[in-house]
Amino acid sequence: MSQSARAAEPSTTVPGAFHRLVDVPGGRIHLLEQGTGPLVLMIHGFPETSYSWRHQLSAVAEAGFRAVAVDVRGYGRSSAPGPVDAYRMTALVADNVGVVHALGEETATVVGHDWGSTIAADSALLRPDMFTAVGMLSVPYAPWNAMRPTDGFALIGGTEEFYVSYFQQPGRAEAEIEPDVRGWLAGFYTSLSGDMMPPPGADSPFFVPAGGSMRDRFTGGSLPSWLTERELDVCGAEFERTGLTGALNRYRNVDRDWEDLAAWAGARLTAPALFAGGALDSSTTWMADAIAAFPTTLPGLVSSHILEGCGHWIQQERPAEVNALLTKWLHTVHP
Repeated sequence: MSQSARAAEPSTTVPGAFHRLVDVPGGRIHLLEQGTGPLVLMIHGFPETSYSWRHQLSAVAEAGFRAVAVDVRGYGRSSAPGPVDAYRMTALVADNVGVVHALGEETATVVGHDWGSTIAADSALLRPDMFTAVGMLSVPYAPWNAMRPTDGFALIGGTEEFYVSYFQQPGRAEAEIEPDVRGWLAGFYTSLSGDMMPPPGADSPFFVPAGGSMRDRFTGGSLPSWLTERELDVCGAEFERTGLTGALNRYRNVDRDWEDLAAWAGARLTAPALFAGGALDSSTTWMADAIAAFPTTLPGLVSSHILEGCGHWIQQERPAEVNALLTKWLHTVHP
């Protein structure tokens, strides 16, 4: 173990896993770890933490791998720098590189969900020597294009405001979320779940009405079947402690990312790849063209899957199916 990886302690929330802090050039990263073998680095999305991989850690470990799920900077127990531009994509890729080195490894397979899918893809794109295979859940790979992201999001909103645009101004979304973090998370998780989707034609939580908020469009009622009250407590407690600014700052760097990654315009992602998305997930339906372009953009694609009836939180909504797809693919890229 590298000296920059501190002693592991048993996790109190994910049985069988250990948690530790590792030092990276940008600060420290907290992670959950289980198993031995080739390193599989798992990257969560918004608004989650390493806990979102609780169903995958043991399955990947039992399949013969060293399963590691990180808290992305700004989340959980990882460092949360103050400047907004500290959350640009190149910094997050550097964190992943630092984690691999801190764990005493030279290469890793990287798997991500939601924003983590984009972070994983860009890690494999920028550092193909280290990240030798990439798995993407819910958000497909799409190469850099010529439209500035905030301009595109402004067009999507029409008469309302697209949620990424709503997140741009520091403090604005925080003012909606932080007075009732647990309640907001419950509404957001529920509204994007396959078994709790709003009926066809209902107003989407991704579009904010003038003078309104995202939660105005959330689905009410019970929690989705995949999320227990105790699990929501774990998620809520982390964000009540840290706030949401670090998480939201990822969205506030989309234009910086666009500028930073312009040299990779149209670049293909050649690493052996896996994609899995939910048929009811807006990320899948909105990016159908990106999925259709996989033969060109992902020449190393091993398998691609759309799970019927599944929403956005794919590895939590359908853990058994995702674990089977993931471990089969891992054994393909690590024969």
